Amino acid sequence: MNEETINEKLEKLKNKELAELFVEKADFLSVRKVIVNRSDFKHFRGTALRGGDVLYQYLDEPRS
Repeated sequence: MNEETINEKLEKLKNKELAELFVEKADFLSVRKVIVNRSDFKHFRGTALRGGDVLYQYLDEPRS
């Protein structure tokens, strides 16, 4: 996944167009790199799944 595609999906997640974003293990590092550089990165919660995949959700309140 390229950075532009990742940002589009993260914006959809933020705007509640997507409830969750499923990220495969192969794309995890690319997605993580984009998320940690966002000003709202504390609103993203990633849940690790079996096999190295991650399920991201956008929280209304930032995590601590």
